[in-house]
Amino acid sequence: MPAKKTVPPSKPDAKTETTMDQLEAKWKRALADYQNLEKRTAKEKHEFVQFATASLVSKLLGVLDDLDRAQTHSQDPGLKLIHNQLQTILKEEGLEEIEAQDLTFNPETMEAIDRVKGKPNQVIQVLSKGYTLNSKVVKPAKVNVGSDNQSS
Repeated sequence: MPAKKTVPPSKPDAKTETTMDQLEAKWKRALADYQNLEKRTAKEKHEFVQFATASLVSKLLGVLDDLDRAQTHSQDPGLKLIHNQLQTILKEEGLEEIEAQDLTFNPETMEAIDRVKGKPNQVIQVLSKGYTLNSKVVKPAKVNVGSDNQSS
């Protein structure tokens, strides 16, 4: 069998090379656009889930506060179990209680309800717990803040 002759590839002319370069640039741009779309879509899905979670958690915070108050006045072990289960579930979703008692007042995480006699700018009493969800404040702590001059 005779060997096939190979023809060396011919060098494309300038116009063909320019067209190939333009097509390659468009292909790379389209690929980058697609990768950016995938990233943006994944980010939007994640943000949607976080928003939905935040909405549900915000609604459950009232129930958690009611359970806290009920547990203060009742030593029912069943109530304590339910309270602990709800706290565990919410913590798994990223809920954290805002520590406020005896700390310096922080307007980003706390809401001052009243000024009372005490060390200036220090939280004297927590009236209602505050919470963050994935590091975002969903409910500020309601507090009484110390002041040299007691408000009237």
